[in-house]
Amino acid sequence: MSPIFAVIFDLDGTLLDTIEDITAASNRVYEALGLGSFTNDEMKTLVGDGAEELIRRVYARRGRPAPSESVIAGVLDDYRREYQARWRDNSRPYDGVPELLAGLRRRGLKTAVLSNKSELFTAAQVSALLPGHGFDIVRGARPGGPLKPDPAPALDIAAGLGVSPRECAFVGDTNVDMATAKAAGMFAVGALWGFRAADELRRHGADALIAAPADLLDLVARPPDGGSR
Repeated sequence: MSPIFAVIFDLDGTLLDTIEDITAASNRVYEALGLGSFTNDEMKTLVGDGAEELIRRVYARRGRPAPSESVIAGVLDDYRREYQARWRDNSRPYDGVPELLAGLRRRGLKTAVLSNKSELFTAAQVSALLPGHGFDIVRGARPGGPLKPDPAPALDIAAGLGVSPRECAFVGDTNVDMATAKAAGMFAVGALWGFRAADELRRHGADALIAAPADLLDLVARPPDGGSR
């Protein structure tokens, strides 16, 4: 393992526990479409690849024909309105995340967020729910841009941080995050408190699994006198 000078975090299921609000907003939309509702645990298996793919998975799960692009666009508009109205209701940082971020900052590591959630919601949630943590870069899904597991956004972030991919740890809770890290040549860290299980993270290339946020410091954090970039 190369020395780590930067950590890129997934957002949902890694830094923030957002599943209740995602499920509540989604169910308002899907119930109106006659698709029924989903539990929080069911929703954890559907999210991770972006909002459009979530809609396709919902239709498939209910045995419906694949939705057209125009249908997806309409569902997305409805979902965004619902989510905007309720994402503050229950979403919060996981226990230990603020302390982890403070510890990384004290040790001089650079930090970033990379999510498949829209950049609007990603930036808003980081600002509101993780105030004062000073991420160097916060990036979400951009119209027409690549999503994880395409490594391009992660590589762009590494370049923006001034580090090589091998000097980055990528921390996430799904197969998508592990695949992104491996494709980008980064150290893949699976967060076991998130939306998916250890077996999934191992199968998709996790270099390490951590049971609590503080465990990351033992893996990547250099002491305060360990130098900086």
